[in-house]
Amino acid sequence: MSPLESSRQAPADAALLFAALGDTTRLEIVSRLADGRPRSIAQLTEGLALTRQGVAKHLTVLERAGVVASRRVGREHRFAVRPEAIVTARRYLDRVSEQWDDALWRLKSFVEV
Repeated sequence: MSPLESSRQAPADAALLFAALGDTTRLEIVSRLADGRPRSIAQLTEGLALTRQGVAKHLTVLERAGVVASRRVGREHRFAVRPEAIVTARRYLDRVSEQWDDALWRLKSFVEV
């Protein structure tokens, strides 16, 4: 992949990741999984105002974005957070933050001249 393709892919990957995290129910699911313990759909449904099918749809979105991974254990799937996805999101936000800091520094330098 060329550097240009790579630079285009990073925002696309970030958009998919942030779109998956941009829903309160999905954020709640990720928060429940943040302790590192894999959970079944039934366990994740407890306390949510959703059916198992509703939770399963949210988990599919999170899995496609790489935020969670599933593993079959017996008759059920167990879901866990993929920490590298959270690290990717943080790196992207850090990079954007640095760009804004740089832009504000340049603006300040221009105004003070």
